[in-house]
Amino acid sequence: MTVDGFLEGRRLQLARGVMLQCIMGGYPSARFYGSDDGDLVLSSSPERVFLLPWSDSPRALAICDVHELDGRSSGLSTRGLLEHVVGAYAERGWQPVVATELEFFVFERHLDCAKPFRPPVGLDGSRESGCAAFSVSSGNGLRPFFEEVYRCMAALGMPRDTFMHEMGVSQFEINLLHGDPLQVADQTFLFKHLLHEVGLKHGLAVVCMAKPLPHTPGSSMHIHQSVVEQGCGRNIFSSVEGEATPAFFHFIGGQQAALADFTLLFAPHVNSYQRLCHPYASPNNACWSHDNRAAGLRIPASGPEARRVENRLPGADANPYLAIAASLAAGLHGLCHGLEPSAAIQGEFEVPSALSLPCTMHAALQRLQSSELAREWFGDEFVDGYCASKGMELMSYLDEITPWERRVLASQV
Repeated sequence: MTVDGFLEGRRLQLARGVMLQCIMGGYPSARFYGSDDGDLVLSSSPERVFLLPWSDSPRALAICDVHELDGRSSGLSTRGLLEHVVGAYAERGWQPVVATELEFFVFERHLDCAKPFRPPVGLDGSRESGCAAFSVSSGNGLRPFFEEVYRCMAALGMPRDTFMHEMGVSQFEINLLHGDPLQVADQTFLFKHLLHEVGLKHGLAVVCMAKPLPHTPGSSMHIHQSVVEQGCGRNIFSSVEGEATPAFFHFIGGQQAALADFTLLFAPHVNSYQRLCHPYASPNNACWSHDNRAAGLRIPASGPEARRVENRLPGADANPYLAIAASLAAGLHGLCHGLEPSAAIQGEFEVPSALSLPCTMHAALQRLQSSELAREWFGDEFVDGYCASKGMELMSYLDEITPWERRVLASQV
C-alpha cells in the first residue's frame, strides 16, 4: 500500500482464503473459509508500524489485526486467537508474561535443494566445523551480518537479552526480553523477518527450519511463561513467602493435559518431527522438572519473583502467535479447572505413556482434529481450516520419493 493511502486510513481488504493458504501456495476446499471467499479487513495501529532499517529505499511494515466486515475478529487470525487467550486471562484479573528464545542457522546462499546446507565462508576464509558452541568468538566470522542484525533491532526498538552460538554448525540463539504476549509475538515474527532480509543483503541464507541438518541439534522457540496480577504485578506462581503456589502447579497441570492435543500448533511442518523424533535437547514429552532440559516443561532456576514455566516443545518454525496462544491456553485450562500435575522428574527418566506426545505430523494432525479442548479455545472454523491446510502439506510431502528411498530401497527384492 502507498504511504499516502495508509496515512489516509484507506481500508485494506484481503480474501478470506489467504488465511488458510498452505506453504506450497495452494488452498484447501472453499468450504473451510466460505464458498464466496469474501473479504476480511486488515487494520494496524501506530505502534505496530515499523520502518525497515535494512531497506535501501524507505519501506514500512505494518503488523495487522484481521477482522470480519462487521468488525468481529476473524476466527482464522492467529494474532486474534492470541488476543482472545490474553483476554481470557484479563477477565480473571491476570496478565500473562512471556519471553521467547529463538534458535536459527546461518548458511551460505542455498540454490540447490538436492544438496545439504553448508556453513558460510567466514571472515577468516574458512567454514565453521561445529566446535564453536558458546565460544566468545563464535560469531566473529559473521561479524558484518550480526552487526547489522543488532543495528536493525535497535532501530526497530526491539530489546534483546542474550545472544550465543548454539550446539549446531553455524547455529545461533537470541533471547527476547519478557513482556506482553502480543508484543513478544510481534517482536518474534518481526525478528524472523529481519533475519531473512539482512541475510539476503549479506549473501546468506538464515534458516528457521526445525531440523535443517542431520546428526545435529534442531532449532527451537522455547516459550517462558508466568502470570501476574493486573495492577500490582505480583507473580501468582509464588507466595509472599517465596514458595510455589497452587496456581503454579495448576498451570503445569494444564500444560500437561493439553500439549498432546496442541502439538501440531507447536510443530507445524513435516520437518518439525525430525527435531522431535531426535530429542537431543528437544524433548517430545509433557513431563516437568526443575532445571532438566530433557523435560518438555522445565522450571528454570530463578528467584520467586521470576518463577516461570518453560515450554520446550515449539520449534523455530512455529507461528509465534499460535504457539504462544496454545501454550497460554493450556496453562489457563489448568488454572480454571484446578488440574494437578504429575510428580516432577529429575535425572534420566523414562517418559510415561500418558505424557508422551505425537511424534509424526499425521498423528499430531489427527489429535488436533479430534480435540474438544482445541475447539473450545480456538473454534471449529480455525481447527478445521488449519487441519485442512496442514493435511494438504502432508500429502504434498508424501507425494515425493526421497533420495534415501531410492538409495536404500531400489535394490531390495
